[in-house]
Amino acid sequence: MTPNPYNSDLDRNPANHQPLTPLSFLERAATVFPDHTAIVHGPLRRSYGAFYNRSRQLASALSVHGLERGDTVSVMLANTPAMLECHYGVPMCGAVLHSINTRLDAGIIAFQLDHAMARVVIVDREFMPLMQEALSLAKVTPLLIQYDDSEFSGPEIAATAQDYEAFLSAGDPSFDWLMPEDEWDAISINYTSGTTGDPKGVVSHHRGAYLLAQGNALTTSMAKHAVYLWTLPMFHCNGWCFPWTLSAIIGTHICLRQVRAEPIWEALAQERVTHLCGAPIVMSLMISAPETVKRSLDHTVQFFTAAAPPPEKLLADMKDAGFDVTHLYGLTETYGPAVVNDWHDSWSTLPASEQARLKSRQGVRYLALEGLDVLDPETMNPVPRDGTTMGEVMFRGNVVMKGYFRNPKATQEAFAGGWFHSGDLGVRHPDGYIQLKDRSKDVIISGGENISSIEVEEALYRHPAVAVTAVVAMPHEKWGETPCAFVELADGQAADAEALRAWCRDHLAPYKVPGRFVFTEIPRTSTGKIQKFLLRTRAKEMTEPEAV
Repeated sequence: MTPNPYNSDLDRNPANHQPLTPLSFLERAATVFPDHTAIVHGPLRRSYGAFYNRSRQLASALSVHGLERGDTVSVMLANTPAMLECHYGVPMCGAVLHSINTRLDAGIIAFQLDHAMARVVIVDREFMPLMQEALSLAKVTPLLIQYDDSEFSGPEIAATAQDYEAFLSAGDPSFDWLMPEDEWDAISINYTSGTTGDPKGVVSHHRGAYLLAQGNALTTSMAKHAVYLWTLPMFHCNGWCFPWTLSAIIGTHICLRQVRAEPIWEALAQERVTHLCGAPIVMSLMISAPETVKRSLDHTVQFFTAAAPPPEKLLADMKDAGFDVTHLYGLTETYGPAVVNDWHDSWSTLPASEQARLKSRQGVRYLALEGLDVLDPETMNPVPRDGTTMGEVMFRGNVVMKGYFRNPKATQEAFAGGWFHSGDLGVRHPDGYIQLKDRSKDVIISGGENISSIEVEEALYRHPAVAVTAVVAMPHEKWGETPCAFVELADGQAADAEALRAWCRDHLAPYKVPGRFVFTEIPRTSTGKIQKFLLRTRAKEMTEPEAV
């Protein structure tokens, strides 16, 4: 093979090659727009210059404490300025950020601290009792730092911990922070839910975070100085990389400690929020708020959701209230969303029901993702683009994780065949858009027939009385499994099992009609995702299902 002449004597050097890292976004923002408001939190308004200096102070203080490249700093924080500072200050000293879900129990937190080999733990005062319990179970003995948020008015906690502000004061705001030695270096570790076995530590690198952060801005059409409201927890996939995105476009973070309707509407109107992300439950919270709480908006707000497709009525209500809803899709292993339902202008003239059907699709790849397909996991061949044939959704590219920390077996399995296996089952439509049909573990096999729980849920969501539903497999003596539907009714609406069964008969094949309807509050994670593994456990304990 003839050598490529353009590679001869043209080597990488510091002048033409630097590792990609999203940390550089903050340095640029603070240099060019030092006085622009970076963070709003209650009465606090902090400029980019101050944000950058405090992040460097944190990095310096961690370095003084002895942290080196590859050490782990665990944080358990709400959506506060300190959480944003940790997204920069921790990797600025070469360490790896481990954000902990604040809804986890002490045992799972202890496992994560041990597995990640945490050297420092920064925790909000509200969560200190939980962290103390976790540390009593853990093997590691990290330095404990407590953050006191001005927006939290809870009781004082007796803890042997350093004060966050005092710890920062030992650092240098002019600290010459560390670039990664290689853009492949880890920037964060986030743990999967661990509903089956121990959680897996998903390792992200600087390159991927840099690319997805920019991809967010391009995908969401974020203009310079956009205003972003934090309802999505920053501990969830590093806030889908938006903590880094906002610095790239010199935007403003509106921090929100608690997701409540009144402060959301107040921020939307007073701060002129342009973008926010959240699960459909956040939309429902906003739309169902009393009229005295809602505010009239004189601008369109972009709302990005990545959970189950919102019901048609909710989409219509959001549009009437001034929101443009876009469906995203991704996993912790893809830095958050890497797929977007890119909307075509011509679709906006279609009937509302058809628009809702199109919005329910997950869509096409982000610009930052190189490969997205629906493949037969056995042959690794693409499934036909017929919108019917199911396969496994797979990813390939620079915004796919490095792998699972200290778990080579799981990493090898996830990357089998040169693709990341999502575990999600879906179809690909003729126009190339993908649509999820189920998690592989959520498919219901009844009498040898595969039933998509999502298909049954979509049918139920079209009933006006259904606010939230989740369908799981339930044991059946004859068929092996049959669908069991857990249902939350909408406020002011009424429906019984027979009414919903009749509805399903009109919209589904007979074998897909749920054998039982359970009216109950449906368990969710802190990010709004329904915890189906809990519902599967309940369904397994039920008696013989009702006659269909």
